[in-house]
Amino acid sequence: MTITKTKNENELQIALQGRLDTITAPDLEAELKESLDGVTLLSFDFKDLEYISSAGLRVIMSAQKIMNNKGEMKIHNVNETVMEIFEVTGFSDFLTIL
Repeated sequence: MTITKTKNENELQIALQGRLDTITAPDLEAELKESLDGVTLLSFDFKDLEYISSAGLRVIMSAQKIMNNKGEMKIHNVNETVMEIFEVTGFSDFLTIL
């Protein structure tokens, strides 16, 4: 998985490419822990995200919990495969998916 990060003042944009799974989820988790200071808007671009596993969902849920206290989190460009996973797991009920 490739993580591309762009920070602009209090906004952090993260684009993911590949698979967010057991092997790659710790990389995203570490990137978020390192980058969220002062961030009030976290935006994910999932245009090139092919798959998300339960480990990936855990990292996304953790990011949402952090951002609930600091500002907001949005997810853009979710493909059908990932959206189906969000819907089946109930994540689509509490994530802001655009």
